[in-house]
Amino acid sequence: MLASAVFVALAPIVSAAPPGGADAEPHWIWAPGEATANQTVRLRKAFEGGPRPKSATLTVAADNEAVVWLDGTKVLSNNAWDSPSRADVTALGGGRSKVLSVQAKNADGPAGVLVMLDLEYPDGSKKRIVSDGSWKVAPEGTKGTGWATPGFVGAEQWESVVDKGAVGVQPWGKVLDGKAPAAPGATPADEVELADGYAIELLYSVPKEEQGSWVSMTVDPQGRLIVSDQYGKLYRVTPPPVGDDAAEIQIEPIDVETGMAHGLLCAFDSLYVMVNDGGNSGLYRVRDTDGDDQYDVVEKLQSLNGRGEHGPHAMREGADGRLWVIAGNETKLPEGYNKEESAVGNFAEDLLLPRNPDGNGHATGRMAPGGWIGSCTPDGTDWHIHAAGFRNPYDFAVNADGEIFTFDADMEWDTGTPWYRPTRLNHAVRGGEFGWRFGTGKWPEYYADSVGSVVDLGLGSPTGVEFAAGTHFPNQDALFLADWTHGRVFEVTMTPRGASYDATFRTFLSGRPLPVTDLSANSHDGALYMTTGGRRTQSGLYRIRYTGDAAPSLPAPDATAEVARRTRHMLERGMTGEPVALDALWPHLGSRDRAIRYAARVALERHPVADWKDEFAHESRPNAVIQAAVAVARVGDQADRSLMLDKLDALNFKRLTTEQILDALRAYQLAFIRLGGHPSDAHAETLAAKLVAITPSPEEAVNREAVRLLTYLATSEPIPPSARGVVTLAMDRLRVASTQADQMFYPFMLRNLTGRPVLWSGSQYETFFGWLNLAETTYRGGNSFKKFVAQIRKDAVDKLPEGAKTKLADVITAPAPPEDAIAATTRQFVANWQTADFGDPNTQMDDRDLESGRQAYLAVKCAQCHRFDGEGGSTGPDLTGVGGRFDARYLLEAILEPSKVVSDQYKSELVLTDEGQVYNGRVTAEEETHITVRTDPFGGATVDVPLDSIIERAPSETSEMPNELVSTLEKSEILDLIAYLRAGAPATTEQGSSEPSR
Repeated sequence: MLASAVFVALAPIVSAAPPGGADAEPHWIWAPGEATANQTVRLRKAFEGGPRPKSATLTVAADNEAVVWLDGTKVLSNNAWDSPSRADVTALGGGRSKVLSVQAKNADGPAGVLVMLDLEYPDGSKKRIVSDGSWKVAPEGTKGTGWATPGFVGAEQWESVVDKGAVGVQPWGKVLDGKAPAAPGATPADEVELADGYAIELLYSVPKEEQGSWVSMTVDPQGRLIVSDQYGKLYRVTPPPVGDDAAEIQIEPIDVETGMAHGLLCAFDSLYVMVNDGGNSGLYRVRDTDGDDQYDVVEKLQSLNGRGEHGPHAMREGADGRLWVIAGNETKLPEGYNKEESAVGNFAEDLLLPRNPDGNGHATGRMAPGGWIGSCTPDGTDWHIHAAGFRNPYDFAVNADGEIFTFDADMEWDTGTPWYRPTRLNHAVRGGEFGWRFGTGKWPEYYADSVGSVVDLGLGSPTGVEFAAGTHFPNQDALFLADWTHGRVFEVTMTPRGASYDATFRTFLSGRPLPVTDLSANSHDGALYMTTGGRRTQSGLYRIRYTGDAAPSLPAPDATAEVARRTRHMLERGMTGEPVALDALWPHLGSRDRAIRYAARVALERHPVADWKDEFAHESRPNAVIQAAVAVARVGDQADRSLMLDKLDALNFKRLTTEQILDALRAYQLAFIRLGGHPSDAHAETLAAKLVAITPSPEEAVNREAVRLLTYLATSEPIPPSARGVVTLAMDRLRVASTQADQMFYPFMLRNLTGRPVLWSGSQYETFFGWLNLAETTYRGGNSFKKFVAQIRKDAVDKLPEGAKTKLADVITAPAPPEDAIAATTRQFVANWQTADFGDPNTQMDDRDLESGRQAYLAVKCAQCHRFDGEGGSTGPDLTGVGGRFDARYLLEAILEPSKVVSDQYKSELVLTDEGQVYNGRVTAEEETHITVRTDPFGGATVDVPLDSIIERAPSETSEMPNELVSTLEKSEILDLIAYLRAGAPATTEQGSSEPSR
């Protein structure tokens, strides 16, 4: 079956909890997160019992396996989802405290458990317990069967299950009636939630046994669709005309020896097929050679060493007359690719400190460049590599400006760790490196030698990507992104930001189940087509149409952005073929536009260092110094390192923005990684002193990179004097970090230093190992989280001197850290919340949990900038009394879209200097010789800018408040936070001071 599920029913049994009742419907439930192959979960529901029942019946249907206990007694097992097993459990039905427990194993695909417990009593009364959101799921790693007993302690603190819908929901159908799901069984269109102004049709439910599970799609020149079963054949689909309900869809198999495609494209008078089938993987061309409208010839153009779900994927026809291809991180670069004409090269892992592999073995040993985008001629020759460093983007698309975008995700097993990066939309610029590395090695997106995301979208599993161009949709520049795991499609709206883009998004459609695999715009009928399926799940073919009156249009051109893109394109041309002249590219190294200076740096690397070393020596603009230093590290040699370090050492960190500090710290790392290891004693101490001077910073990324570098310096001999406090600095950050990921970073760094007792004092070893014990027993994350914690412990113990191992033996295995040593938190990234996710918050303010709102207020550190009821910081507006001035919708927008409206009283400024330096922040003081600019949102770092160096000052439309401040809060917590603010004390500040946080 397409999903793995478990159904448990105790036919007449007790219902102890509302909505209860003898007729309550059970719901399918499972553990949070994506269901994975061979996953085992343990689910539990405690309830009040009663007198001995007249009858009690237990029923279970499992896809694929389930064992059920009642009060710790094993009563039933099953391994056939469509053939429920039943057992009489009357003898176990009575008693005061009861518990139902299920251990279920998923073989493949989505998963669920359906539980119903009915009791009939001698007086004729009936009660029922059903599976619903109140059930609990045991933490990963729970062993034995003690968790299945009524007296088990701690189960009420377990995480709640995910409710997947009431009995009868697809793909399982009406299993209680003894019926298998109706075939065909794709989710009906009327069960799909869709944005207003659009209509969706289910055109075809794919008979799985005959036609498999469809994962890729393209539109042919006649407006027909070509689709592929993930594990089988190709099919041609002729959809019925729009509005012709009487017409039937036509499905015909394509009689050629190819299939198993993760990418399809009709282009250059051919059908291109990207096969994912072990040794057969590669690019194929299929043609109709006799003009009978039937494909008859298959030719393999290029073998690609990649396989399965992380192998080679989608294709696009380029405006340059080339065929463009995207591939996942299990795919090696094409054999014989043209290195000279490839924009990406010089690959390396570029990790300053040792990494740990994934504890479950995912992608271990897969080295840079990871996933990639490349192109070839239509005959499959002359391969160029355009961008790399992806994990596993399945599809990509090109906008009206000719820019490439893809949708990628880190491994969900990494959630809760500091190296996890949320699912994101990437602007795949030429020469782009996106920093995927296996295990703990993934680069933060702020690294100077990496390209950041356009927007993060949260947890998900990216599949199809398509622009609206070619449809009749009103916004022709809208980008649609398919999320297989959560059964939804996002609509992304992008706006130019210099030479790249910013974006907002909304959920365009969603359903349960709706495992979306691909999207295709069909210009023949103006509709967007969508397939569901994958991993042998039930497939469906859907058509989405716009039903409103607005005419299709593109956003008005942005002249400034067009100039910026032309500049970037000019620099990018220098990454291949003839390099851009040095005098043409050099000024752009200092650009305030990250995309432009990135392109200038990559273009610079095409020139020998000797040709521009003197220019570098005389450069004074901070951005240009940093970018040229990165280039030296990447293409220079050890003889160049001294000049590079001298230039970096000369930077005044007090005059740098947070972005520039992070870029400079990455440049230092690359100097040590690529150009000879530890620096001289003098350079090491200079750097260590600079790092100590900028910590602690209100920007956690700065703290992280400072600790990373200090840890590295502390592994040298002798240890630089200023680096000797690194353990104390890291421990201090560990104690105050507000998220689980931030906390975890510091033990991950310190595991490298446990063998140097001179750096540790007092109870720091105890606190270090105590945090590991706390994390392993209390914290939560993806499937590999606790294995990562165990690896950190092993590394740390292995480095301990023998005497210390003995002395700390009890601490290493202690059940908890010393009291008050660490503030426990399980906060981690939840979602990049958008205003549209909340509907109308004004209708959701009744009976909110104000204590939860207060805790949320503290968790996201609102008080660092804002006063509320007489307490807190003063760098942001006073929030006391906002409830009397603003409704819930306004406050929600102020939190999620802080730059939408910025009060003049709290506006920042953009300050441009004659060195090309740009400062963005609040001007806090103006003196005769300089102004002081606060450059971080929490009021910490300031920069004194000489008046005679300022070329221009202009108001900034960007709020100091971070856009994603509440991304670690659940939706309910954000609503509670709004209610807490609205319930606050009456305004007592001067007029105008109680503006919301924008």
